[in-house]
Amino acid sequence: MSEYQYYEFQAIDRPLDDDEQAEVRSLSTRARITATSFVNEYHWGDFKGDPDRLMERYYDAHLYVANWGTHRVMLRLPRLLLDPGIVEDHCVGDQVSSWTTGEFVVLDFTSEDDSGDADYDAEALLPAIVGVRTELATGDLRPLYLAWLAAYGAWERDEDAFDREADHDLEPSVPPGLGALTAAQRALARFLRIDDDLLAIAAQTSPPLMEIAANPDKLVSWSTCLSVTEKDVFLRRVVQGDGTQVRMELLRRLRDESAPKIPAPPRRTVADLLDETARRRAN
Repeated sequence: MSEYQYYEFQAIDRPLDDDEQAEVRSLSTRARITATSFVNEYHWGDFKGDPDRLMERYYDAHLYVANWGTHRVMLRLPRLLLDPGIVEDHCVGDQVSSWTTGEFVVLDFTSEDDSGDADYDAEALLPAIVGVRTELATGDLRPLYLAWLAAYGAWERDEDAFDREADHDLEPSVPPGLGALTAAQRALARFLRIDDDLLAIAAQTSPPLMEIAANPDKLVSWSTCLSVTEKDVFLRRVVQGDGTQVRMELLRRLRDESAPKIPAPPRRTVADLLDETARRRAN
């Protein structure tokens, strides 16, 4: 089988200027590079750049696939919009990791499977998934939980993926709405190879999602209650070109203030989830 690797990067919040594009161009003469994207395929050889560094300096999203079974997606968000402490609760070894750099937190989700599932249109993958970045920024933690679930779900494919002590690891807080994922979340779940039965078991303790923050009319009505000082600060930032982040901050505040107070369900162990999944399949 010939080698195949696909790299894609997207700049979402701020396009690269000419000097930055030239710096990225120095890493690959064959890549398709614009102010907002970098795409290249390799059938031999390797990319000379460091995806971690490119995410820290230039890009907000990255996707990588290789025909030996590696799936990787990275997302960069402002720390103001995603608490690194919350992210840390979802980290699992090399499969789900994160780090902070300046004002950003970078998420790194990886799935490995050498079974040969390389039948996909690589260029369609990141556009389908990248919407989870905005969802995370506005307070929807389902993508983080999905990444955590995918990490331990790999144990079903590879019995050596974890030590037996991991049986007792507790799941993070179960977010609302796991039983009704968005299109971007479903694409992420597929990319990270989450088994449908495992996802169904995980969703059993997930309360319904109140989609208050997704309603533009609700956001407009709620924003009229902000103080004049707050409105002036937000308006100044919009004029300065920070409109996208301002909208995400407002959506996040609306979600936080509007969400009903629901007692958190008991946290299950990894063994609980995997054993219940096996019983579901047996029935």
